[in-house]
This record gives sequence, structure tokens and C-alpha cells, in this order.
Amino acid sequence: MIEAEKLFEAERAPLVRHAYRMLGTMADAEDIVQDAFVRWHRADRSNVRDPHAFLRATVTNLALDRLREARRSREEYIGPWLPEPIIVDESAVPEHVVTVAEDVSFAFLLALERLSPLERAAFLLHDALDVPFAEIAQTLERSEESERRMASRARRAIHENTPRRIAPPASAEELRKRFTTAVLSGDVAQITAILTDDVKLLSDGGGKKPAAINPIHGADRVARFLDGAVRKGLADHEVRPALINGMVGGLVLDHTGELDGLFILEGDGEKISAVYISRNPEKLEAVSKATGLPIR
Repeated sequence: MIEAEKLFEAERAPLVRHAYRMLGTMADAEDIVQDAFVRWHRADRSNVRDPHAFLRATVTNLALDRLREARRSREEYIGPWLPEPIIVDESAVPEHVVTVAEDVSFAFLLALERLSPLERAAFLLHDALDVPFAEIAQTLERSEESERRMASRARRAIHENTPRRIAPPASAEELRKRFTTAVLSGDVAQITAILTDDVKLLSDGGGKKPAAINPIHGADRVARFLDGAVRKGLADHEVRPALINGMVGGLVLDHTGELDGLFILEGDGEKISAVYISRNPEKLEAVSKATGLPIR
């Protein structure tokens, strides 16, 4: 039993990461992995030829069940739905930061959200975890050829909906400084100058905090929205730099030091192509846990 627990604990972190990419919520990912541990504990392990495959399959299928349940609630969600943000250690080496950004960036997770649950599972198992299609077919109870087609379709969709280039950490950090200075300055022209013409802004309040109900597109409209948000009550807030899902961003604290929201910036190092704002208190629990900041 002790060896079985040691094996599972060695696999816990990658299993949580896989479940998070499947679902976009860390709390659900951790719950699912804990459910997988219970199943692993109760299983007749003498019949398990490959423990790693068993655990991958268990987590994948539990995530698929949870994802199907979540689809309906996400369709009824007020405003844009964004993944639950997670904090990345800023002391990590640059190569690791870039890898994290490619694996769990909001652009990548939102691209996954456009896929069907089975397409998402097939793509992540093969392209992210390097699982053979024969094992994927067994896990998802479909033919191997079917899994190849699903993974191929998913790969094309992901390629079309994620940035071609992620800015190096140093360039991204400079862009974050310029963005924060411009937004707090109240100068719309200065804000506009650091945005691409086709920039998009997604703001997730979940009906619990004020946020834009619809995505905002275009440099002028995004700049005016950001300027208006500061003027309407964020002027006295503190912005604390942070790496969130491998991308540069900031934690927004109110005058009492409580976490009021956060933002993530996506860009090429010169201009910003996307701004993601998360204000739904339910989405900030993982960040609150990682930083020790209470949620407003």
C-alpha cells in the first residue's frame, strides 16, 4: 500500500496539470485527481499492467464527465468565461516560464474550450503527454483511426487560435510596465499606442463583479474601456506584478490590500494583442491561496 501511495504522489502534479488543461479550473482538477487516488486505492492493482496508463485514463475520464456537466453552466455564464488563473513562480528560469506559457496560457486554454470534450482529450493525451493512439483509443473507447482524426482536427484548431510567438520574459516584463503606466496615466492615446489594432479584451466577472458583458475589440475601444475602469473606481488600487499562467500580468488590490481582480497580457513583446481580466471571486481562489491575499 505504501508503494502504491508513493507511486501516485509522484504522478499527482502532472495529473493535476492534465486535469487543469482539460477543465480550465484548478479546484475541479484537484478534486478529480483526489477522486482518482480513491479509485487507485480501491483498485485490484494486481491486474493493472501499467499504473501510469491506469491513472491517466482515470483522470481523463473523470475530467470528461466533469467537462460535460460544466458545458451547460458555461453556456449560461454571464459574460465571457475565462479559465481559473494560476500563479507561476517569478523566480523560475526563463525557459521554464515560456514552456508554462505555451502549456497553460489563456489563449491555449480558450482554444481548447472551442473543442469538443473528446477532441480535447485526444489532443492533450497525444500532443501534450505523448500517449500512443492505441492507448488513447482504449481510454476513450473509440477506434484508433477515430482518435487520430480527432487529434488532427484539434491540432489545426489550436494552431489557428493561439499566438504564433510568445514574447521572451524580459520583453514581456517591459511591456507590462508600459501597460501599467499607460493605464494609470489616464491618457487614452498612450494606452492605444501599446495595443495592436485588432487587440481584444475579455473581462470575466461572472455576474458577481462589474465587467464587460461582451468581448471588446479594437485598440480605441479597449483603451477607452480601460481608462473608464480606472476612472470609475480603480484609481486608488495597487497593481502588483505577477506571472499568471506563464504570462505577465498584475494583481489588482484595493485600498485595504484585498485582491479585487487581476489581468493577463498577451503580446509579442512590442504591443499587446489581448488583455484578460478576471474579477469573479470564485476564479481567484487559487491565486488567493498561492499569494495569501484575501479576496475582496
